[in-house]
Amino acid sequence: EILEDVGVNLFNPDPYYQQGGDMVRVGGMGYKFEINQKIGSRISDMTLLSTGETIEATKKYVVGGWASVNPAVQGPPIYDIVSQYVTRKKVVNLPPNRAIKIVGG
Repeated sequence: EILEDVGVNLFNPDPYYQQGGDMVRVGGMGYKFEINQKIGSRISDMTLLSTGETIEATKKYVVGGWASVNPAVQGPPIYDIVSQYVTRKKVVNLPPNRAIKIVGG
């Protein structure tokens, strides 16, 4: 639902409803976003990257995100965790992200 809401802001066919921003970033999950599909039908193929299993709508998952949309968030801010990790590692090599597929546009 959150991914679709952000997609509405970015790719709304009515330019008056388009807003700045970028897609919500989550680690460990892959998905396909089809820009030209109807609102509510653009996100598909959601998978848990560690196992390859399909994300189930009725199941709960723990995710880390840069900005929480949950008012009752628990734990430290993700930017503090990332900052501590980079400080500790000194050099971080990131492979290209091929888990997110954007189609159309």
